[in-house]
Formats: sequence, C-alpha cells, structure tokens
Amino acid sequence: MATIYLKHPTHGVKIAIAEAEAEADEKNGWERYTPGEDVAPNELVVARRGRPRVTNEHDRRGPD
Repeated sequence: MATIYLKHPTHGVKIAIAEAEAEADEKNGWERYTPGEDVAPNELVVARRGRPRVTNEHDRRGPD
C-alpha cells in the first residue's frame, strides 16, 4: 500500500493510499508534496476572537 501526501490551497493536506486515488485528486486541484516541506496552514481555520482571559483578581478590578 502506497502513502502519497497531497496538499490543496483551500482544503489543507491529506494522504492518499492508492495511485489511482492520488491521480483523481490531482485532477481536482491537489498537488503531491514531500513531508517536511513548508506547508501553509489551512486557511479555513479561524483565529480566536474575543477578550483575553483574566489571569488574576487584580486584572479584573483594574487599576487602584
């Protein structure tokens, strides 16, 4: 069984286990890559939003 690593600009990375699967994925915009290469993080991941958590009681009250 082969292990073929693929990356996509929108969907991130995946592993195909057959040559036929990899070839079909390549027709849909996936590209082969070698693990250890720079791979961009998945752009669909949303950064955390909101206020930072309070670490102690002094932060909660504000300046004296």
